[in-house]
Amino acid sequence: MNVKEQAEFEALLKGIHTNPHHFLGIHRQGDQWIVRGFFRDAKKCFLRDLAQNKLVEMLKVSDEGLFTTFVSGIIWYQFEVVYEDRTAYIKDPYCFKPTLTDEDLYLFNQGTHHHVYLKLGAHCILHEGVEGCAFAVWAPNAKRVSVVGDFNQWDGRHYPMRCLKYSGIWEIFIPDLQPGMKYKYEIYDANQQLQLKTDPYGLFFEEAPHNASIIVREDTFKWEDEPWLMKRAQTYGQEIPITVYEVHLGSWKHTVNERGEKRPLTYRELAENLVPYVKDLGFTHVEFLPIAEHPFLGSWGYQVTGFFAPTSRYGSPEDFMYLIDTFHKNEIGVIVDWVPGHFPKDAFALAKFDGTALYEHADPRQGEHPDWGTLIFNYGRHEVRNFLLCSALAWLERFHVDGLRVDAVASMLYLDYSRKEDAWIPNCYGGKENTEAIDFLRYVNDTVHQYYPGVLTIAEESTSSGRVSHPTNASGLGFDFKWNMGWMHDVLNYCKKDPIYRKYHHNEMSFGMLYQYSENFMMVFSHDEVVHGKGSMVNKMGSYFFDDKVSTLRALYAYMWGWPGKKTLFMGDEIGQVIEWDYCKELDWCLLRYPNHQGLQQLVKDLNVAYKRYSFWSQRDQQRSGFEWLDPDDSPNSVFSFIRRDITSNQTLLFISNFTPVERPHYHLGVPFSGTWKEILNTDANCYNGKNRGNLGTLVTQDIEQNDYPYSLNVYLPPLSTLIFSHAIS
Repeated sequence: MNVKEQAEFEALLKGIHTNPHHFLGIHRQGDQWIVRGFFRDAKKCFLRDLAQNKLVEMLKVSDEGLFTTFVSGIIWYQFEVVYEDRTAYIKDPYCFKPTLTDEDLYLFNQGTHHHVYLKLGAHCILHEGVEGCAFAVWAPNAKRVSVVGDFNQWDGRHYPMRCLKYSGIWEIFIPDLQPGMKYKYEIYDANQQLQLKTDPYGLFFEEAPHNASIIVREDTFKWEDEPWLMKRAQTYGQEIPITVYEVHLGSWKHTVNERGEKRPLTYRELAENLVPYVKDLGFTHVEFLPIAEHPFLGSWGYQVTGFFAPTSRYGSPEDFMYLIDTFHKNEIGVIVDWVPGHFPKDAFALAKFDGTALYEHADPRQGEHPDWGTLIFNYGRHEVRNFLLCSALAWLERFHVDGLRVDAVASMLYLDYSRKEDAWIPNCYGGKENTEAIDFLRYVNDTVHQYYPGVLTIAEESTSSGRVSHPTNASGLGFDFKWNMGWMHDVLNYCKKDPIYRKYHHNEMSFGMLYQYSENFMMVFSHDEVVHGKGSMVNKMGSYFFDDKVSTLRALYAYMWGWPGKKTLFMGDEIGQVIEWDYCKELDWCLLRYPNHQGLQQLVKDLNVAYKRYSFWSQRDQQRSGFEWLDPDDSPNSVFSFIRRDITSNQTLLFISNFTPVERPHYHLGVPFSGTWKEILNTDANCYNGKNRGNLGTLVTQDIEQNDYPYSLNVYLPPLSTLIFSHAIS
């Protein structure tokens, strides 16, 4: 070897060569071509010309295991490496051109490569006529990156990668690797420390504690949901009925394994059990608490380490596809919780990925979340924005997901979120708004809607930040919907009160209408309301007797369904789960042996059916003209009444809720239209385990003016109930 070659070889030995492809592999040298292979601990190495089936013994030029030989031209070859106890047959990974183009590198560094997840990570491909796996990872400050795994005894001295120009991307194509093999990246980082990291773009992961990435072959699943996707693309979310069943897959229902131990259902078992259940209850969508890979089950999925991978707890990515495909074939949409706001500090994942604050901010005043002990993404870095955007797009493209519910948006919008006065850094304008995160969210929403019309983006935003669900060209964030957290807290605070005191808090039930049309709201009773000592939904109801608690909950659900906005209900709330949700246990399905719980479940089903039957009910969810109070101020009786209208068809629905345990046999209520009003739902009906008190099916108006309306109804109001009447002008 000449001096230059010796220097390259020494860099390879020290593990600091940034382009081993420049030294190893096949290269022109004068009139000949030299082939170099580096195999530590090898006794001999032979070069086999695959085209002519010729075998040549290579010269061992160093004790460390460097072998060379000359050939007359470019050939297809493999090494036959003789060790003490075996012979390995290896196609040379260092004779291939990069699997990423200059355009890929440029767009990624600009933060605009919308499909870079098809290039970064591990991908089984046919490259230059050879089957193998292409690896690529972004680690710009690393001194060396190697792929380690089942195929090289997890030894980072094998398969060092090359850094592609100034992109910070390290790449290698390794022939003959098979799906199912585990791998990680061994990184000799900026601090000259060795780290073992999982693949940020990995599609499948080994369960904790090892957490290795797993090679999978993509595009093998045969989707059968094309009719659903075509219909979705022509749908405008604000005008369709949307009722969402929120689910934590690991605690919905359990089965028994071969050892007699309880375990969660797999994705395919959920397809057999969860899909028909959601369909029977009439929900239009299901929403999964974060399904992306997460090592700590107690985080409920909100501390993500695999932003492109469905958790392996319940099966493979293909199994997850099967679950979604089954939902779609049953005309049920799938929303997943997506968590771009923070990530955990686990050493095997994104934290200090190349020895520096790569994905996070270096300053803890920007880069650490004080409440959750997690790290905050650096939204101002192009490659980080690209990573997160591609995470969103990959769930939609690979897994045909129909919506993204974005977690903890408020924590992203404000630099001082949950921080003391001296523990945050103002933006460049001196304000508290995280302008980089705001720009990022707008970018994500616009890009998602550009590529996937009909897909929903939903913000969990707990502050009064404005224009969250307004278009980005109108200074909004671009979400389709915003969870109405304020309404949820107000109505639950009201219902927690003993009925005798509710009249003093009457405005808590009606206050939400003052801001209802400032956003496209989704009304929600979420998982956050049934944990951490907050009590189950049924036990929040402030009555002494359990029957009254259930009656109040029935009345509240009907009130919620009547209120403008789409609906989300957490699993277990539909059966009146008595204890708080426990992520380790299944729901108490045994409760369905009792009439109160059966009745509550039946009510949710009937509300969904009615919500879909009257199309104007959902079409006018976001329009002021679709809602009108009849009497929002009857605090002495704790009664609320309003109508939902369709101006074009003259159809009207009347909602009356009585939140006291007092029956009101002659409740007079002014209405805008004369004629017959049909009682279509009564939460006190026998089928819901009520006392079956009502209005015998219909009411006829009286020509008596009431509440500034020309007509009135004499209504029988059962205790703790909501009644729904329909009316159509002929």
